[in-house]
Amino acid sequence: MRVAVISDIHANLPALEAVLAAIEAEAPDELWCLGDLVGYGPHPNECVAAVRDRADLCLAGNHDLGVLGSLPIDDFSVDAALAAEWSQSVLQADARAFLERLTPVARREEAELFHASPRDPVWEYVLTREAAAESLALTRAPVVLVGHSHLALAITVEDGDIAGGLAPGGREIPLPERRWLLNPGSVGQPRDRDPRAAWLLIDFDGARAEFRRADYPVEVTQAAIRERGLPETLAARLAIGE
Repeated sequence: MRVAVISDIHANLPALEAVLAAIEAEAPDELWCLGDLVGYGPHPNECVAAVRDRADLCLAGNHDLGVLGSLPIDDFSVDAALAAEWSQSVLQADARAFLERLTPVARREEAELFHASPRDPVWEYVLTREAAAESLALTRAPVVLVGHSHLALAITVEDGDIAGGLAPGGREIPLPERRWLLNPGSVGQPRDRDPRAAWLLIDFDGARAEFRRADYPVEVTQAAIRERGLPETLAARLAIGE
């Protein structure tokens, strides 16, 4: 089975459309989303609708839960809170209904999926060796998928120690013989200094995974952010991928 994995779309419709076009060209068997469809960006309803129509599996992220009111807005940074409040004001009933059905954890035969981490599926960033080691220790599936950090990662245990790290676009990971923790990176707000939209293609039968990037018109999203009066920093960061 071949699966496309996306995460952290953050209401960036041009980025999502570019990734979905690239995924369609690959014709995988399924599409999985690790959450954060909304927050930060200017197109919450459109992004929820696109994922709802295309994804075979979708998780809830912390920003989804914040926009729903399931998490206190005060838990977020100032810019994230302002964007969440705006998103709450425009979120349509059908988009809300879809998000309300989601949870931050799922399991398939081939993989365990978490928006953030196995220890804390909503909030913890898997960015340290300790967090990666604990995430692998708490799971059993051959592949553990996490999002939330907006960084594409490929981490494994090699000779009893944690190995791996950032996974730039084009990197291919051989899956057999080791367990892997993989983060596809962010569709809508990458933070690895590569502004292109990130996604992951996993071929479970072929035992390999490939990190992909897709160009999209960043300036279109930036203009929409400014038009809606969202914080300028949310527009500026998209051009530099941080």
